[in-house]
Amino acid sequence: MNIRSLTRGDGVVIGAAVVLFIASFLDLTSYGNQCSGSYCSNLSNPTAWDSLGTLMAIYVAGVIGAALITVARSLPQPRKVAGLDMAQFGVAFTIFAAWTGFWTLIDASSRGAGLILGFIAALVLAGAAVAGPLLPALKAPLMSAPRPAAVTPSPYGVQAAGAPGQGYGYPGAQAQHPYGAQPQPGQPQPAAFGGQPGQPQDTQQPPAAQQAQPAGDAPAGEFAPFWFAVPVARPLYAEDGSPTPIAELAPGTWYLAVEQRGPGLIAQTQDGRRGVLQDTTGIQRG
Repeated sequence: MNIRSLTRGDGVVIGAAVVLFIASFLDLTSYGNQCSGSYCSNLSNPTAWDSLGTLMAIYVAGVIGAALITVARSLPQPRKVAGLDMAQFGVAFTIFAAWTGFWTLIDASSRGAGLILGFIAALVLAGAAVAGPLLPALKAPLMSAPRPAAVTPSPYGVQAAGAPGQGYGYPGAQAQHPYGAQPQPGQPQPAAFGGQPGQPQDTQQPPAAQQAQPAGDAPAGEFAPFWFAVPVARPLYAEDGSPTPIAELAPGTWYLAVEQRGPGLIAQTQDGRRGVLQDTTGIQRG
């Protein structure tokens, strides 16, 4: 489970479920407050736990629906039950709880705090469950993706251990010169080769070598690989255009963009799989 894939709408669902659970311990009616007489000392207002039907139809159904929605949206791959997503079952439970709470509130001759607060919590829960995937304000991530750690420069040009850039394919990696290779003109010559540290080497090369352009130089404007993170979980499709996703990119994890494919990106996962990320809105570059 990845809690960073939860949205603000999921946060509202969790909060409403907590309020609904607390309301189950409050009074459903207010008969005891209106009673007067000697026998009223033994009279107490019932709670939802005293009525199994009301408890299951409103409070338990709402909490179960919130749990199904939260678990389904925090999993890397959607789970299905009888051909339907787990989140869809959760939304149905929340709507049923709000509908039952409405008619229970209408039919009650005396309404207590538990019944009123339970209906409000169930109504907010159902509204957040339905509108969460639709409204942009509720689709925003509940927790922002972590920013990449700053790299501390190491002396003598040595890459710090554990710092970004050591992995294969990282865009900031520098090419290493093999031992005994001749330094290029304009680069500092080490003292071991007879030169002064920090001074360029004075060597002459044939005119053909001086005029040749490096084969690895990329033309200006060519795509450069970069690291990125997605704000919410997004599918990664195969490069052959298949409609079935091959993986799902999760928030809080950095992926490598290796190529531009129209409006999308060719992304590479940690296990080496490559695919097309069609929705690149709101991604965070590393």
